[in-house]
Order: sequence, then C-alpha cells, then structure tokens
Amino acid sequence: MQVLHHPDAPQAVGPYSQAIVTGGLVFCSGQTPLNPATMRIEATTIEEQTRQALINLDVVLSASGLGLQDVVKTTVFLKNFADFQRMNAVYAVVFGTHRPARTTVEVSRLPLDALVEIECIAALRG
Repeated sequence: MQVLHHPDAPQAVGPYSQAIVTGGLVFCSGQTPLNPATMRIEATTIEEQTRQALINLDVVLSASGLGLQDVVKTTVFLKNFADFQRMNAVYAVVFGTHRPARTTVEVSRLPLDALVEIECIAALRG
C-alpha cells in the first residue's frame, strides 16, 4: 500500500490521506471545492464548486501519473439534490466522452459547508 500526496492539491482537513494506491487501484478521498492556495471555498455556485472539486481530484491523481481519464468510479455527494442537473452538466463537460461508473447521493452537510464533494477510484495503467 502506498500513500499519495500532491503538494498542489488541498491539504487534508482531517486524519486521512489524499489517496491510497493498492491492488492496482487508486482510491482518492473526497475532494471539496477548496482552493489549494488559500484552503478556502471561494466558488459560490454548484457549477464552480463542481469544477474545482474535479480539478482537485485530477491533481491528486497526477501524483500517481494518472488523470480523470483513468477514473473507473466516482461518488458525488450533493448538499441539495436540486443541484443535480447543474452539477451533471459540468461533470459531463469535464469528463468528456469518458463515462466512469457513478453514484450520486444527497447529504445533509459537507465539510466546510461545500455544495459538492467528489471521491473516485482510478485504475493504474499497465
């Protein structure tokens, strides 16, 4: 098992790793829309927050030489399911034609009162 850390991704706000590599897979902890430079959520809309959360996931994955195209499964946590269509539109643009398996759930609250948090599992190449 290998712990991954990328200095350009938001630092963990609790006792967990950004990602773990094991068994040919990379398990990324949920990413909120934190700006890594300020460690604050600066985006205010679900679209902006979704984009930033996905950027953060991409940066974490890059620590293992991977990117969003290597993701096999995501879980999207939404503070309000009424934001589903708007989140989904950004998600579709960012992933392009790549369509990983996904679960989307509404939760009562997210860290730092984010509107969205996204975690993923990616497959190592080769």
